[in-house]
Amino acid sequence: MNKSSSVVEIAAGDNSTSAFDVEKIRADFPILSQKIYDGKPLVYLDNGASAQKPRQVIDAMSDLYETRYSNVHRGVHWTSQQSTNAYEAGRQKAGAFLNAASDNEIIFTSGATEAINLVAASWGRANLKAGDEVILTHMEHHSNIVPWQLLRQEKDIVIKVVPIDDDGNFLFDEFEKLLTDKTKMVAVTHVSNALGTIVPVADVIKAAHAKGALVLLDGCQAVPHQSVDVQALGADFYVFSGHKLYGPTGIGILWGREDILNAMPPYQGGGEMIASVTFEKTTFQKAPHRFEAGTPAIAEVVGLGAAIDYVNAIGLDNIAAHEHDVLQYATERLQAMDGVTIIGNAREKAAIVSFVLEDIHPHDVGTFIDRAGVAVRVGHHCAQPVMDRFGVAATARASFGLYNTRAEVDTLVDALEETRKFFS
Repeated sequence: MNKSSSVVEIAAGDNSTSAFDVEKIRADFPILSQKIYDGKPLVYLDNGASAQKPRQVIDAMSDLYETRYSNVHRGVHWTSQQSTNAYEAGRQKAGAFLNAASDNEIIFTSGATEAINLVAASWGRANLKAGDEVILTHMEHHSNIVPWQLLRQEKDIVIKVVPIDDDGNFLFDEFEKLLTDKTKMVAVTHVSNALGTIVPVADVIKAAHAKGALVLLDGCQAVPHQSVDVQALGADFYVFSGHKLYGPTGIGILWGREDILNAMPPYQGGGEMIASVTFEKTTFQKAPHRFEAGTPAIAEVVGLGAAIDYVNAIGLDNIAAHEHDVLQYATERLQAMDGVTIIGNAREKAAIVSFVLEDIHPHDVGTFIDRAGVAVRVGHHCAQPVMDRFGVAATARASFGLYNTRAEVDTLVDALEETRKFFS
């Protein structure tokens, strides 16, 4: 039983923005009450890399370890049955979260990176041949580039890239020009981790399907900020990582259409994924267990389930409205600063703002404002093609979550002003 209940109280009211109490939410995150560097409040603006964890998630994982932990699917004793029930409840929660047609469509992975590698290695090896085309975008995270490049080395497939404009908008007309009868997979980010650009994925899926191609969506930066309905979208694969959704590290989701998953060969071999084994022949289970070899991340699945419960109780519409307000405020304040250039001003953005400070390297920016208690991400954000597109080596990135506030934006801006003065 989770010990914390404040989010339940939030959810007990109506589901409007007025029900969103950011201070009550912040109280659920123990790390946010910390003071660092001689008493400075921690201003955590690195949620795009990994979000903090509410007490509800921490308690759910501790409760499992303290009261009913055992390996799953293998024992007839009480603790194994209890752990199995908790583990499979996590699958049910993830399925409902994405509106999957069946819980069998939810595959637990170590994260989105493994999920994409699984699709490339299993579906890709089985279905792609020399000359077949995979379409990516210029905004992809490296984890949605490198697996397809590895497959290209093996299968001699063709990789095409959808360009973006100077504001970071996805160029749909250019995407349509890249589609051919040889296009077999379109693998695109739902929301750019470097720019915050929201890609019109429903239109992408419709156009890709018209050419007979499948679509994989990287939803890491989407699911913390907006509702996702995979059936309504019509996608074929959807992936995300739990740690960006206020859950633990080491756990992620691959959702795939059940018919596609059951036609794919196993990704790894071992216990649990088999139906029978002899030295002459092995037969395999259907999805999801076909792709979950070995002992899984049991407590992490339980933690992810608790994180899903948490954001559902607050309401993703409420979260989106709050984050949009913080993003707009941050954008206005940064645009008003001398020497600041925002990289990525797409028409539709999630709660991410990347920027550079004139004549100051982003690593120096990040290091200096850290002493003011402000945590941002600096670097290429595992999206080097994006940096190349905008002619910068790196950016500083402030990425907002459900617990961030306008006051924290003010702290960020004040720290940047001090940075500018120091380096000038």
